[in-house]
This record gives sequence, C-alpha cells and structure tokens, in this order.
Amino acid sequence: MSSEGLASRDAKKIVFEAFLFAVGFSALGVVVNLVRSDGIPLVPRAPIEIFVPCKEVSGEVKVLDPSDSLVFSEETFLIDAREKEAYEEWHISGAKNIPFDYLEGVDDAEVREIVRSSKKFVVVYGDGQDPDSGEQLAKELAGKGIRNVHFVKGGAKALRFRQ
Repeated sequence: MSSEGLASRDAKKIVFEAFLFAVGFSALGVVVNLVRSDGIPLVPRAPIEIFVPCKEVSGEVKVLDPSDSLVFSEETFLIDAREKEAYEEWHISGAKNIPFDYLEGVDDAEVREIVRSSKKFVVVYGDGQDPDSGEQLAKELAGKGIRNVHFVKGGAKALRFRQ
C-alpha cells in the first residue's frame, strides 16, 4: 500500500475517533446534567430574557466646579455615586453613598430620604469618568422630580484635592 493511502486511512481513523469521543463525552455530559438536582434544563421552562433595558436618565442638572461653595454648604444633601469600596476608601464627610447602577434605578426609599431631608440642594459627585456616575445619578434623581440637583464636574478625583 502506498504512503498516500496510509495517510488517508490514518486521517479517516482520526476523524472517526474524534467523532466518537465528541458524541461519547456529550452523552456523558447530558447524563450527569440530568442526574444533578441543580442541572441546567435542556429545554427552558420559561422564556429567557436577553434584553434588559437601561433606565432612562432624563432630568436636567447643573454642573458645579469642585471649588463651588454649594458642595460644602449646610443646605446641601451630598451624595457620593461611586461604588461602596471607593466610598469607604475616601469620601467627603457627611456624604451619603448611593452607588449608581446603569441597569438598576435608584431605590424609591433613597429618593424619599432625599426629599425628607428638607435640604435646599442636592449635590452628587461620582467617579469623574466619561460617562460620570455622578452626572448619571444626578440626572436620574432630577428625572424623578427632585429639584435643585447638581453634579460636580471631575467627581471625587477633583474634590479630593480641593478639600
């Protein structure tokens, strides 16, 4: 037999064995999945949500310079929109941490707390990135009917060196 014939037969044997392994391990995976109590259903029991709409951020807010006296005013409800870890590392004394999430809206209890505070102004600072979490949270709060909402341009980074 020629070397080309041997190579062809070896290639067919390799493909056939690869096919057998794939089928065998797939069957094994299905059996293990069926035996497990927390296995993945082969056919979904309910429609799978693959589209998650982002909350509409629509309110109008005013931009503040980090040195603006309104940031540190007694009449201001100050909000840090950064993640909890960043807030715990550094924040302005008296600032409330309300981390902004692009998919989840602000909890109504948080909005009620801001309203009940009877402060004249709401100032939000975020991470200072683009888009700024502080600006996005401020717009959401303004969109929920809170008035006199401002955000600090440059966020926590700009404020940290001004305090």
